[in-house]
Amino acid sequence: MKDFKEKLSLVPKKPGCYQMKDLDNQIIYVGKAKNLQNRLKSYFTGKHNAKTTKLVENINDFEYIITNSEVEAFLLEINLIKEHRPKYNILLMDDKTYPYIYVTDEQHPRLILTRDPAKFKKRTKGKLYGPYPNVHACRNTVEMLNKVFPLRKCKHIPKKECLYYSLGQCLAPCINKVNDDIYDKIKNEINKFLTTDDSSLYETIEKMMYDASENMEFEKAIMYRDILQNIKELHNKQKMTSNDLGNRDIFGYYVDDEMINIQVFHIRFGKVIMRSGEVFELYDTVDEVLASYILQFYNISSNILPNEIVIPYIENAEILETALDTKVIIPVKGDKKKLLDLVCDNAKTTLEVKKQERLRKISKTTDTIEELGKLLNIPYPKRIELFDNSNISGTSSVSAMVVYVDGMPSNKDYRKYKVKTIEGADDFHTMMEVITRRYKRVLKDNLTKPNLLIVDGGIPQVKAAKNAIKEIGIDIYIMGLVKDDKHHTRAIINQDLEEITIDKRSNLFLLLEAMQNEVHRFAITFFRKTISKSNVASILDNIKGIGENRRNKLLETFDSIDDIKKASTEKLKSLGLPKDVIENLLIELNK
Repeated sequence: MKDFKEKLSLVPKKPGCYQMKDLDNQIIYVGKAKNLQNRLKSYFTGKHNAKTTKLVENINDFEYIITNSEVEAFLLEINLIKEHRPKYNILLMDDKTYPYIYVTDEQHPRLILTRDPAKFKKRTKGKLYGPYPNVHACRNTVEMLNKVFPLRKCKHIPKKECLYYSLGQCLAPCINKVNDDIYDKIKNEINKFLTTDDSSLYETIEKMMYDASENMEFEKAIMYRDILQNIKELHNKQKMTSNDLGNRDIFGYYVDDEMINIQVFHIRFGKVIMRSGEVFELYDTVDEVLASYILQFYNISSNILPNEIVIPYIENAEILETALDTKVIIPVKGDKKKLLDLVCDNAKTTLEVKKQERLRKISKTTDTIEELGKLLNIPYPKRIELFDNSNISGTSSVSAMVVYVDGMPSNKDYRKYKVKTIEGADDFHTMMEVITRRYKRVLKDNLTKPNLLIVDGGIPQVKAAKNAIKEIGIDIYIMGLVKDDKHHTRAIINQDLEEITIDKRSNLFLLLEAMQNEVHRFAITFFRKTISKSNVASILDNIKGIGENRRNKLLETFDSIDDIKKASTEKLKSLGLPKDVIENLLIELNK
């Protein structure tokens, strides 16, 4: 372990955020502290458990950022975790998003389903219900409520009535004046249905089902039956309830064998509607890990913050309350304490199963990536960037880059490139151009440098990448993935242009094959979209009334001719197209 005694003596005794780095200057852990010097010294003195010892052994350097308060350090810590995804921090892996039912608070409200309520609420206020674990039932319930309650369906109010008005499913505020009292009554009825076990709406639909059946309208009867089933699913009775009908999330945990299982029960309107949770290796104190998980849970995973959250006792819980700007309860008795104990019991019961699942998921990738590093005789390639080119007869050439971190795809880092300087089917120089552009940007903007660069191709593509990297003056190991005559992964080409065959039954081969398929999929999808837009552009150039500005707006909005054909007149008008130009456009496209 490196001796940091002199450097530690210079660390201020102020609040802040610290970043631990390895030999490759990669951030492997981010933490926060009320007193930076005391916290950092604690890593390099005294005894630690096996997990923390493993972290400390990999620390080659550290940096820190001073903040005005511990709360600021807490928020900065989460931002840095989100940006760098350090190896030894807890990282939320379950990115599943559940749907919410949303009644907007606009002048003429709408009832919609959304998976991103936080983003939606920035645009308009309203009443939020959920989350709902059964996506199918939630979607069908929204459709049913929109049929029963005549709220507007259009995103933007048109100038004339639409089909929904004819069907009695909209009050048509586009042509009618609708009083607020009517909307308030509808919203109250929706709220009553979604928050209580009121059976009046259920009985109404049940009667409609029987009436349709008696009238031999069996399709309608089946539709009403399905709606009733969805209502049952949505209002499924819960064994655990809270008498005050409040909205809260309850966090519990259980620790065993240097692993922690954190469980969350989501209570909405007094009912436990779903639970979530995850297992992590414990590299820090339970208090630090739980607080970090909770903040990530709302700030990174975009879960909706309820009226209050219930947690076990942790040090400095008031910092969490300030950072989240919501009520944090640490119960010591009563119903909330009983629910908290129940969540902790669930965490204990499920720890073993979840621990094995997570360890299998991690080891399948990290162990395999470690094996790849040994095969190439390079340090552990934490970040891998892969490139693939696509064109047709040398035209519309594009390239794409995908990124894997610890063997898992990092979609936010994917990039697309339109080839600018190369004409014709010249894969060698296309690869040179794109790699040059990418890593000049990496150097210029001080972006994270990959530990390994993989090109989809053999010796020519590897040579092209090596030439580009040499000209830029950046040090990255390069390898290629070779395919056979059937376009299946066959072997790898190392930086010395040697071909290495890998056992097709091994995890390493399967992971490399998955990577090659992913970069090819991403490249070909971008290529097809580019081709489609190119075709659209050439057709639009010959239509009267479509100049350069209007053509560009259409290209930015639509991917194909079919998309334009299907667009509503209102949508085309919103792009600034006059009525006569729209008519001419649709006539020409439908020829």
